[in-house]
Amino acid sequence: MSKKLRNVLVAVCTATALWFYMFSPWTGGWPNFWLVMAMSAIILTSLGLIFSGGFKNLPKIEKPLLQSTLGVVIAFALWGIFWIGDKASSAMFDFARPEVNAVYAMKEGFSPAVIAVLLILLIGPAEEFFWRGFVQRSLDDIFKGRYARDLSFIATVAIYTLIHIWSFNFMLIMAALVAGGVWGLIYRFCPKALPALVVSHAIWDALVFVIIPI
Repeated sequence: MSKKLRNVLVAVCTATALWFYMFSPWTGGWPNFWLVMAMSAIILTSLGLIFSGGFKNLPKIEKPLLQSTLGVVIAFALWGIFWIGDKASSAMFDFARPEVNAVYAMKEGFSPAVIAVLLILLIGPAEEFFWRGFVQRSLDDIFKGRYARDLSFIATVAIYTLIHIWSFNFMLIMAALVAGGVWGLIYRFCPKALPALVVSHAIWDALVFVIIPI
């Protein structure tokens, strides 16, 4: 087993354990979901940086204004996709809306303003850096052959989706699949757009959870 693959496995197993603690009905992110989420973001970012060799090996940000604009566009486009998906799923399945409401219930007991700040400045950027900037980027190097980048995209989206299974919430799992699929697909074809994906993940999180909930 290569060192790079071992690092990815350690990081993914850590993420799996953290997501279990945050989302499982037995733990539920005790004592506070958002504090645990923030700590998880710090842990995963640290692992990604350590296993990537530090800041010096991070990809350079090209055309920051364009990256920021693209990130905002992706965030609002993804919000629109989820708005349509929510209306369609609510019309087709009786369980859909109650499960969405269960996700929003996580906001209870914590200031919406603080949640928004955590999502924009820490949680959103950290998740995107970890899943696309570390996991998918590392798997691009690990997999060999013509379809290496396709395999890394599929593997990253699958892992990101499956670790949400601890919530036992079908709508949350599908949300992870759709959002992870969009961000992963963009990274698959344009790795240089990682800064835009970081911006989009941060803004989308804030839009969906706080600013204009679906």
